[in-house]
Amino acid sequence: MSAAGLRFGYGTNGFADHRLTDALSVLTHLGYDGVALTLDHQHLDPYARGLAPRVRRVARDLRRTGLAVVVETGARYLLDPLRKHRPTLVGAEPEGRAARVDLLRRAIRIGAELEAEAVHFWSGTPDPGTTPEQAWQRLEEGCAQALDEADRAGVDLAFEPEPGMLVEDLAGYRRLLRSLGGHDRFRLTLDIGHCRCLEPWPEARCVELAADRLAHVQIEDMRRGVHEHLPFGAGEIDFPPVLEALRDARYTGLVSVELPRHSHAATATARDSIEFLHRTATALPAPPTAGADARPARARVSAHRSATVPMEVAPE
Repeated sequence: MSAAGLRFGYGTNGFADHRLTDALSVLTHLGYDGVALTLDHQHLDPYARGLAPRVRRVARDLRRTGLAVVVETGARYLLDPLRKHRPTLVGAEPEGRAARVDLLRRAIRIGAELEAEAVHFWSGTPDPGTTPEQAWQRLEEGCAQALDEADRAGVDLAFEPEPGMLVEDLAGYRRLLRSLGGHDRFRLTLDIGHCRCLEPWPEARCVELAADRLAHVQIEDMRRGVHEHLPFGAGEIDFPPVLEALRDARYTGLVSVELPRHSHAATATARDSIEFLHRTATALPAPPTAGADARPARARVSAHRSATVPMEVAPE
């Protein structure tokens, strides 16, 4: 754990060329506190034979390494070898939506076995010819089914707004939360890079606005209007105010590095990332004393940006 009391993790989608056991060992050696585990063909495939004993082995590995875990469901081609991230909860094909719900149910049950802090998912992109009303109805139905499973398993969900998808920002998440009756288990994954990409507020302000629902945070660098996950220092984000906002919000979940296109240099990238995060967290100013006015910290955040941002989407 860093000097700011933050817990840092790393996503296994950035370790696609490693065995899962090896990836966990590397992350432990580098000083990470947790792992964001994407269920995929090479890392705990939820459809391969012998799932139960494989889940037990991963649970033992997590206990051995001391890593906390969030289970993620954003594998590119797990459900369809021809269409990335398909099918989705908002797709036109009922059987496709059912397949996505089945994956979420499997992930939730795996999350319960691994004592995961949350299970992460997103909405998906509507198919051509789908009206917004149809897409939202499908999404609400799929989320409700996932919440039924989450209630049975005692696992929180961590929904991520994703640029270019039906729900791409915090406003969309709040709309979906309201439609689901404010369900306590329907929590939030906040991706700091996405905040830079398209939210109308500075990144630290996004943390403040999301703090009451946070179950998971993803972090990487990014540029305004371009959805491309970048190593720290390669984008535009000013990270000290972000980590300060997380600390001041008393956020205790994982802050997971999300670099899915860097598996070719996974170990070096993970090492550079944890060194950057620890160095940045250690240099933060002392937190305000009890009852102190926290406005000076927020005053250091950059000025409000326009909500209308042309966006370029890079492949993940």
